[in-house]
Order: sequence, then structure tokens, then C-alpha cells
Amino acid sequence: MLLVFTTMKTTPEFYADPLGLPRRWDFSHYRELFDGQTMWRYFGNSAVVTLSTVALELLLAGMIAYGILRSGRKLGGFMFALFAAGLMVPSQVNMIPIYSLLRKLGWTNSLTGLVLVSAAVLLPLSVFMLSGFMRTLPKEMLEAGAIDGAGEATLLVRIVFPLCAPYLASTAAFLFVIVWNDLLFPMLLVGGKDKLTLPLALLQFRGEFVTDYPMLLTGVVVSTVPMIVLFVFLQRYFISGALAGSLKG
Repeated sequence: MLLVFTTMKTTPEFYADPLGLPRRWDFSHYRELFDGQTMWRYFGNSAVVTLSTVALELLLAGMIAYGILRSGRKLGGFMFALFAAGLMVPSQVNMIPIYSLLRKLGWTNSLTGLVLVSAAVLLPLSVFMLSGFMRTLPKEMLEAGAIDGAGEATLLVRIVFPLCAPYLASTAAFLFVIVWNDLLFPMLLVGGKDKLTLPLALLQFRGEFVTDYPMLLTGVVVSTVPMIVLFVFLQRYFISGALAGSLKG
């Protein structure tokens, strides 16, 4: 609530009494945020990057996790360990090679490049999560489908993905929060003002000597709304997916 109350204050009022209640309920910051700061464009950029990254991530990680599941104990275990090892490498370590590669490809200051980098960086985490979820699936259903003549692609699309819907939803919600709030790679790869994502655009309210905290926190409040809406709609899937391992493992 303190965050919301701060958005109702003027900048001098905030510095005079940071923890106090606003003198009047003033929603002008919310109107100014979208009228004068072209926040709709930044909001749209974040939506495009986040939704594209999550969709690509679920597709790639789902196929890889299924491959690990069907590759047998030795090969599947090796592949799983390989992706699990990727979790131990901080993304900051790869900043220079990633920037150099995208610069050679001409994908700097591009939302497409940002989507591909975000998906690649999060792939070990997604594979790790979905592999654990897929281990809880009844193998008898896959064996029955294979006996009926279904190929691997059919098993994946018609059996595995539908059965994994709660797990995919919980993974999607987790990835959505990470990508939506990401500041590191947008700051590294995006330079043009028309390509800024929402977290990067909020830095515009930070001045060299004075920071407009009421306006900055207004942007923070607005940026949290999609995550709240997402969690409300996916709450049932998120909880069931998060508890799947403990209930069946």
C-alpha cells in the first residue's frame, strides 16, 4: 500500500514525508505516464518480448524435455546433466560473447535478438523444470500410444503436452515474471528509444541529482499489473504444477 500511496504524491511532497499519507488522492501520475512518456510503446515492447520468449521457450524446452524422457537412462541422464550444468553459469559471464555475436549478426537494438537471447539463456532452467514434471507422467500411456502406431511427434502433441498443461502453465508463469522484469539484457542489447522495454524505460525517471520517485513507482505499479492478472488466471495450474514433484516424487 505504501507503494500505491507514494504514486499519489508530488515529488516535493514525497521528499518532505516519504512514509506519510498523500494530502489528496491524485491520479495525475498515471495519466501523465501514458500521455507524455510514450509508455504504451514500451508496454507493447515488453509484451511482445515476453510473450514471444515464453512461447518459444515452452516449445523448445518441451521438445528437449520429451527427448530426455524418451532417450533412456544413460543418454537421457547425460542430456539432463548437461542442461542442469547450464544453471551454474551466471548469465553475466556471457554478456560480452552474446553482444559480440549479435553485433556480427546485426541483431543488436532488435526485439528479435532480445527474444532469442532471452530464450537461450533461460533454456537450461526451462528444460530442468519440464524434465522434472514429465517424469511424473504415466509411462503406460506413452507405451500404449506407441503400440497403437503413434510416432514421437504424435505422442508429444496429443498426449504429453495435454497431460503437461498444468506444468506448462506453471513454467510459463515463472518465465513470464523473469522476462517481464529483466533489465540486464534489454540494457545490453537495446539502444533505440523506440525499442525500450518497460523496466528499461522506467530508468528515465532517475536523474543525476534528483529522482522522480512518485513517477518511477507509478511505472512500477503499472508494470506489476500484468503479473497479478497472470497469476490470478493461472493460479490453479501454478500451484498444481509446483506441487507435482512433491506429490508424485
